[in-house]
Amino acid sequence: MTSLTRGEAIERGRLIAVRSYAIELDLTEPDTFTSRTVVEFVCSRPGAASFAEVKGAQAVRVTLNGREAPVADGRVALADLAAENRLEAEFTARYSPSGEGILRFTDPEDGETYLYGQAPLDDAQRMFVCFDQPDLKAPMTLTVLAPAQWTVRANAPVAARTGGRWAFEPTPPLSTYLFSFVAGPWHVLEREHDGIPLALLCRRSLAAGLDADADELFAATAAAFDRYHELFGVRYPFAKYDQAFVPEFSGGAVENPALVNYREEFLFRAGATDSDRHRRFVVMAHEMAHMWFGNLVTLRWWDDVWLNEAFAEIMGWRVAAETGRHPSAAADFAIWRERWGLLADERPSTHPVAPEGVSDTAVAFQNFDGISYAKGAAALRQLSIALGDEVFLDGLRKYFSAYRFANADLSDFLAVIGSAAGRDLTGWAELWLRSTGANTLRAVPSRGEPGLRIEQSGRPLRPHHLTVAAFASDGSVTREPCVIDGPGALVPGVTAAAGTVVLLNAGDETYAKVRFDPFSRAALAAVLPDLDDSLARAVIWAAMTDAVRDGEIPPSQLLSLLVAALPAERQEGVFDEVLAFARDALARRGLIPFAPLAEACAAALSAAAPGSGRQLATARALATVAGAPVLRAWLTGGPGIPDGLVIDADLRWSLLLRLAALGDATPEEIAAEERRDPSAKGAERAAACRAARPAAEAKAAAWDALVHDPNPRLAVANAEAFWQPGQEVLTDPYAERYFADVPAMLEGRYPLAALKVVRLAFPRFSPRALAPAEAMLRRTDLDPLLRREIADGADELRRWDRDPDRDPVTR
Repeated sequence: MTSLTRGEAIERGRLIAVRSYAIELDLTEPDTFTSRTVVEFVCSRPGAASFAEVKGAQAVRVTLNGREAPVADGRVALADLAAENRLEAEFTARYSPSGEGILRFTDPEDGETYLYGQAPLDDAQRMFVCFDQPDLKAPMTLTVLAPAQWTVRANAPVAARTGGRWAFEPTPPLSTYLFSFVAGPWHVLEREHDGIPLALLCRRSLAAGLDADADELFAATAAAFDRYHELFGVRYPFAKYDQAFVPEFSGGAVENPALVNYREEFLFRAGATDSDRHRRFVVMAHEMAHMWFGNLVTLRWWDDVWLNEAFAEIMGWRVAAETGRHPSAAADFAIWRERWGLLADERPSTHPVAPEGVSDTAVAFQNFDGISYAKGAAALRQLSIALGDEVFLDGLRKYFSAYRFANADLSDFLAVIGSAAGRDLTGWAELWLRSTGANTLRAVPSRGEPGLRIEQSGRPLRPHHLTVAAFASDGSVTREPCVIDGPGALVPGVTAAAGTVVLLNAGDETYAKVRFDPFSRAALAAVLPDLDDSLARAVIWAAMTDAVRDGEIPPSQLLSLLVAALPAERQEGVFDEVLAFARDALARRGLIPFAPLAEACAAALSAAAPGSGRQLATARALATVAGAPVLRAWLTGGPGIPDGLVIDADLRWSLLLRLAALGDATPEEIAAEERRDPSAKGAERAAACRAARPAAEAKAAAWDALVHDPNPRLAVANAEAFWQPGQEVLTDPYAERYFADVPAMLEGRYPLAALKVVRLAFPRFSPRALAPAEAMLRRTDLDPLLRREIADGADELRRWDRDPDRDPVTR
């Protein structure tokens, strides 16, 4: 299937303007749906030729101005265009098993059927014939034919309903990738806030969970709307706001106008920690921000993915903090999201936040990553600090006004924000948006002059507005604002001294790696446990884990700090991320033992209040690193379960997964647990447990599933659990087999889900994989998506292969 190129999109955008789409979807058949579309559009050069798109269709019939239009390789040839044109199309297509176009799901708990449409980036053409590029926006009028007992929701309110025929009002002008609907016997809750109709939807079998969280979800939605209206000065631009928790969703959430879809994991079916709820609110606020950044003002082409994602990212975290619903959001952003950007920026696949030359939609899929989201968000925050927040917000308001229901690119954004600030931002964009890599800021005790010297390395050197803080062992704190615009700067008000931790970028204002002076590194174990600043603690932990990754300090040094300070870490998100790094990057590679990690988790668990979210969070962490006796006692209800801790379904699966990896869970036990939890999520967790077992037949079955299973969630579950420490005798043969089978992992799967399988299945702990990876990278015919993943995986192997003769530690 031919991907739309940037050049084709530019040419078509100059030639065509779409006036409207009228779309009818017949969903009454069990295996296929029928799509009928009428597209009204104008042509600036009558007599010219162009094309529309359709993908995965059968029995396609298309006419242009009453004449038959031929279809080949997914394109509808449109010859001899008139000034005013009418395109009529009809086709049938099968439902998607992998999340492209229309997904059809049968609930294993009650047998009910649910459908939803997913269009990014170029999958609208799987649902209706269209001009599938973001800058050809047009109003859409949808009609859906469905079983009479179903509920149907879409991007606009219902205009009329007769039995199973749902007619919706026309939308404002939308890009095709934002088209969506849901259909099925949904459980629906409705309210209103500030004149905006609100709704929450989920499968009927999950109704109890939605009902339990409804007040919290509606309150969170209302709080986010109020804050965005204050910040932007522009009201929500659509007629309603539905939020649907949908099954088998490949991503985390998607920002369809007036109909946001979330993966069902955000509807907690068991216990939830404070961090679970906080991060859910951040995702909700992120998707709501897209109603302005992406839906009201839309990118022109996919090289400006950051115009959608970086804005939504930074605004989601900001609103989470400013509404009071996530007071420590800044710490979570620093340790989780910004660190994601820094990791992405050091890989071979790094790219500018705003890259030039995104040649087609297939390449564009690669840029939905930590650079576009997290680095872009950090760059925008640094810009708001440099300009002043009010100037920055004033520019955004003017940007919304100038491009309301239209399209914009980087140059448009820079012109509007620069005009509001009274300065040319071209140079800023070259440094922050057009270049790659992160700067390193290193604290150096000054010699012969008062204060602290900061050295900046990396290319290009960037200006950094930040705070330097000194945390003394007696609890006193000194803070000093600083601007670094060159290779170094002197901070006269801060001094590196014994017993004091000097922290660069203490407020996480800028995007950079941070390194400590020797005095500070020596004082961390004494100062960090009692440091009453969640953001500073997050920056410290991020700096230390990064220094280990870069080989500047040994893993044992981080382990010593972890044992001393992690049990006292109050922020659940920070605790989880630090433990995950120690477990997955170090312990699973044999660089540190598991036992101290289990001891740190147990110490934190013993200090947690019974029944608290903190208790559940630390129990979940312990379940990923503990030995078999503790796990078995908890799973069977034996002695040692902390007072107040509920061993819910999700925790039971975590215990069983670790037991399976340790060789202490049988197939019969896994099957019994799956019968106990007959949900779609239970099937995924059971698949992971089977894949983790140290048995040849288990590995063979898991490998076949991750390569071939059409269900992307089951493929991901198998890939995620396949590689386990201590199972090298069983898994080493797959390290080379991966490179023969990896092309098949992409076939017939939604690209984002397929890439996740490819990434998780990479033999990231096996040095034997490096040679075949490098051989594959020498191929000239390698799929670009695969090349990126293989290059990143090989780079990770090289990074950690520092001492090939070391003896592995025990599990």
